Amino acid sequence: MSKIGKKPISIPENVKTDITERNISVEGVKGKSEKQFPPEISVEKKDRQLFIKFSGPKEKKALFGTWRAHIKNMIEGVTQGFEKKLKIEGLGWRANLEGKNLVLKVGFTHPVKISPAEGIVFSVKKEIITISGIDKEKVGSTAMRIRNIQPPEPYKGKGIRYIDEIIRIKAGKKAAATVK
Repeated sequence: MSKIGKKPISIPENVKTDITERNISVEGVKGKSEKQFPPEISVEKKDRQLFIKFSGPKEKKALFGTWRAHIKNMIEGVTQGFEKKLKIEGLGWRANLEGKNLVLKVGFTHPVKISPAEGIVFSVKKEIITISGIDKEKVGSTAMRIRNIQPPEPYKGKGIRYIDEIIRIKAGKKAAATVK
């Protein structure tokens, strides 16, 4: 059995959980989140804790710890929220907000408009783009989608990258020619 799946999840005081047959909904300060779990997983609520139970074939045992992590992330999302930060590096490259949409000018002949998924909020300060929301999967996939528009290139380092991402800069042709 999964060691992570066996651990109970504690529910904070300001979070309300509702468990039906195969659905769980979590409501907190930041909003409401719902998920439908597979039939092999069952969730029980005792006092202010959730217990995840697994009953199914061995092939699907990986679901046990995964669904515990999903439910824990739902609780964390409605209480604190999640955010990812991206940095734009490039001469003349910038990001702006038009209403809720993010508009990127990153070296193309046209500006790239990105509309947020439901529950996602963009904010821009200088060259830093902040993506925030209550669903960890949506925040991460939106950040990845934005980064893939112009990923950082290894020679000058320009592109869109995560704030804590380190880009290894390669030596150019002149540096490679002097080594020989």
